[in-house]
Amino acid sequence: MSEPARANKTVRIHTIPATVQRYAPTQALTARLRVAAYARVSTDQDEQLTSYEAQVDYYTRYIKANPQWEFVEVYADEGISATNTKKRKNFNRMIEDAMNGKIDRIVAKSVSRFARNTVDTLTTIRSLKERGVGVFFEKENIDTLDSKGELLITIMGSLAQEESRSISENVTWGWRKRISDGKVSMPYKRFLGYERGEDGLPCVVESEAKIVRAIYGLFLDGQTPSSIASLLTKHGIPSPGGKSVWYARTVQSILTNEKYRGDALLQKTFTVDFLNKTKKANEGEIPQYYVENSHPAIVSGEIFELVQHEMARRRENGKYTSTAGVFSGRLFCGECDAAFGNKVWHSTDAYRRVIWQCNRKYQKEGTHCNTPHLTEDEIKSAFMEALVQVLERKQEIVSSYREVISCLCNTLELTDRIERLKQEEDAIYRQISRLIRENASIAQDQAEYKRQYEALEKQHAIIKDQLATTKKAIAERTEKRRMLERFISQIEALDQPRQFDESLFIGTIDRVIVRRENDAKALTFRFKDGTEIPVKIKKKPVD
Repeated sequence: MSEPARANKTVRIHTIPATVQRYAPTQALTARLRVAAYARVSTDQDEQLTSYEAQVDYYTRYIKANPQWEFVEVYADEGISATNTKKRKNFNRMIEDAMNGKIDRIVAKSVSRFARNTVDTLTTIRSLKERGVGVFFEKENIDTLDSKGELLITIMGSLAQEESRSISENVTWGWRKRISDGKVSMPYKRFLGYERGEDGLPCVVESEAKIVRAIYGLFLDGQTPSSIASLLTKHGIPSPGGKSVWYARTVQSILTNEKYRGDALLQKTFTVDFLNKTKKANEGEIPQYYVENSHPAIVSGEIFELVQHEMARRRENGKYTSTAGVFSGRLFCGECDAAFGNKVWHSTDAYRRVIWQCNRKYQKEGTHCNTPHLTEDEIKSAFMEALVQVLERKQEIVSSYREVISCLCNTLELTDRIERLKQEEDAIYRQISRLIRENASIAQDQAEYKRQYEALEKQHAIIKDQLATTKKAIAERTEKRRMLERFISQIEALDQPRQFDESLFIGTIDRVIVRRENDAKALTFRFKDGTEIPVKIKKKPVD
């Protein structure tokens, strides 16, 4: 056909009617719509629970009052935030039911009650629309099956998300203001030793406080977090969470928590993302606040500092964290200084026994240590022999160490030095504050300002180092005093020992050095007062 002939033809358009509706209801139009409602409140306070119950009652009556609707259920979440749908159990159950064809229509009070996260809102609504399920928001008068619904949902969802951000920031501000005012709160249900008092502040629970003090005492007496946890479990003492089994990390947490000394370090963590509530440890991103004497103490500041000092000392020495037994972390190789570990020989027959040997003895690389292995009976027997030698000098040791305690462990001079350094630190703080205020209000040479500021900052750093050094010296002397007093009291109370006592070994022995000397096993017991007693275990002759 020629081009002129084609041009004279009339263009006709034929409409082909749709046979499938894109957003068709899951039931026939003549059937009643199966309708559910969603209700949610974001906290579990009493006034909010009233709102929660009112919403459930309202939507139950609202749906049943419509003769064209068939009531399915009011899906409701209480005490749940809407910023993220992952933790909203009944919301997720409702969506699953709708996707499985059990619901035709969902009614909600508003977009903010449904979700405050735009992405979650739109994703959920589009998934529902693909199944022909619509959502009707009363407050905004939005029907998601309407042509304008998605645009309005996008706008309203964004507004709701911004509202959630604002609320989150306001809550955070209120929390930080409370922190900066020194108001302390605790997770009382999982915090051993304290409960919320009538004034809202922490109150000591004496029955639990005794356990806390015992944990501190056991640690200072030489026990490890692992062994303390085992002991508490053995005696049937419930953990802070009410469990029957204690773990070393729980004991460690109690030993390092400043709240037990009556102080509080606030804002250890902070929320990174208001939508998914992600938290992270505060590593200097936001201010922290250390509140002294914020609530009644369970252990004294001196005992708390002793525990921190002892913990640091053990870390430096790589000392015992194992639960392998009373000797774990206390036996060391005289050749390579590695710790001894326990091994089981003949584990499946009648000759089964536990021996201790250098952990590096059979390393593939390098030379092997010549240090002998020891049985537990040999260690116990050698300790009893060393103890007998100590008891022979009992009176001499007690009198000499009382003099040592009064002379070497005096901390009065160091305490006075701490006070002087704190006064100097406060004076520098005032100078820095005045310098900053003057620079903010009066025009001045910034190079000179920077020079003065850096000079003051350098002085502050020096004083801070001096304070740390002096505090460490006080802690060392205090620990030395406590260790010697504990050692003396144990020696004074001790008569001739007849059998091995685990608590006595832990309380008196700092470490045992093991060597081989010709045909003998040589053990040097270093007691906690510094006394060293050598004991030899000679090889038994073969018949």
